[in-house]
Amino acid sequence: MWHPVGDLPARVYWRRRLVALTVLLAVLGGAGWLGLAMLGQRDGDDAAAVSGTRPLPVPALERVVPSLSAVATPDPPALPTEAEVAAPAPGPVAGGPCTDEMLGLEVRTPGSAAVGSKPTFELAVANVSAVPCVRALDKGLQEIVMFDGAGTRVWGSNDCFPEASSDPRTLAPGEVVTLPIVWGGLTSEPTCTAPRGAPPPGTYVLRGRLDTKVSSDASITLG
Repeated sequence: MWHPVGDLPARVYWRRRLVALTVLLAVLGGAGWLGLAMLGQRDGDDAAAVSGTRPLPVPALERVVPSLSAVATPDPPALPTEAEVAAPAPGPVAGGPCTDEMLGLEVRTPGSAAVGSKPTFELAVANVSAVPCVRALDKGLQEIVMFDGAGTRVWGSNDCFPEASSDPRTLAPGEVVTLPIVWGGLTSEPTCTAPRGAPPPGTYVLRGRLDTKVSSDASITLG
């Protein structure tokens, strides 16, 4: 095998053998390179497929502090329009009914009176609004009630002699109307069936009413 046999010189046969061996090695090397290239391409395709389906890892900083785009900020509250700010509240209507808020009510007393006397009290009704208005001043809607120092009811102007009338009034702005009420000097209760007598000396409280409007308290001293 290693010693050529033939008519040609030995170097010719050795040269042919070297050429054949070179060709064989080239063929084997090319086949190996082609196989490696195909394997590399397949691995690249697999890696690309995996990277396309697997989400990229979130950076460590974003896992602790979210990005500004991920932070939801609340919408600012809507500001009122100029029309809503400038719109005034509706005021009282001229010539309409006098509501309790449009009226002032006060009980006026002589301050002191003798026990058993018949002093005159007054209900002072005032229009404290800026427009004229109408209010019923009927006698059945007027009342003054007396209490002693312990808060016990002593007398009421409508207990024994209630009166009825129809008296609608138009009150101008600032106008004051005084309504006199005479006390007979005796105690009473709403049914006027209990015995009546003169209350003992002392200081008493008077509270007035005009329908649903109630006055502040006033005082009178009996002696």
